Amino acid sequence: MSGPALWFRAAVFFAALALASCDLPGRPGPEPEVLRPEQVLDFRTLYSQNCAGCHGAEGRGGAAVALADPVYLAYADDATVRRVTANGVAHTLMPAFARSAGGMLTDKQIDVLVSGIRGWAGTSSPGGIKPPAYTAAAPGDVTRGAAAYQTFCARCHGPDGKGGSGGHSIVDGSFLALVSDQGLRTAVVTGVPGLDAPDWRSDVPGRPMTEEEVTDVVAWLASQRPPFPGRPYPALTASQGGKQ
Repeated sequence: MSGPALWFRAAVFFAALALASCDLPGRPGPEPEVLRPEQVLDFRTLYSQNCAGCHGAEGRGGAAVALADPVYLAYADDATVRRVTANGVAHTLMPAFARSAGGMLTDKQIDVLVSGIRGWAGTSSPGGIKPPAYTAAAPGDVTRGAAAYQTFCARCHGPDGKGGSGGHSIVDGSFLALVSDQGLRTAVVTGVPGLDAPDWRSDVPGRPMTEEEVTDVVAWLASQRPPFPGRPYPALTASQGGKQ
């Protein structure tokens, strides 16, 4: 074989060898082309896929509490946010997300979510005032709660809780059937920023609610929950076609 032909064949061989070592278009790489669900560890992706539908984009709130609200994040500590995210809240629309509780996310993904949500928090309590505790230290008193309701809530929600010029009914049976006592407490403490509902500091200017008053108002609201929530016609008799 002549010298030029030999050089040409050698050049073709080395070119083919070089191409074989390159990642050509369409050639599978060493890692999966699409991440498996349990491999997703990006906070924005996990939040968008699992939380934003209820808690709103960037935690700004929606059907559920605004997670990025500094009042909420001062009220609910790291352990609380993790527990609720992992285990959900029984008898409410908040599901469990951890696999250990029947959800779809790994412990590492739960950690990413909690860290990202807590990352929205500031470094100090809102207005320099520490919020009431996340859970009540003792049961509330319904009678005291009725009085506290008149002081802090009646101006917007009406004297009987059935709605007023500044707020909707908060004793509606369907509403109370969908919210736990803890959910009521959270709403009283944090307010609802998206609906301009004030937090525990602002119902009466310059007069924050005390821990006991928050607990008592929740007890009064919970006492309005109907024994059979969701029954549309409780007064309908059997002779009228209803079942009692």
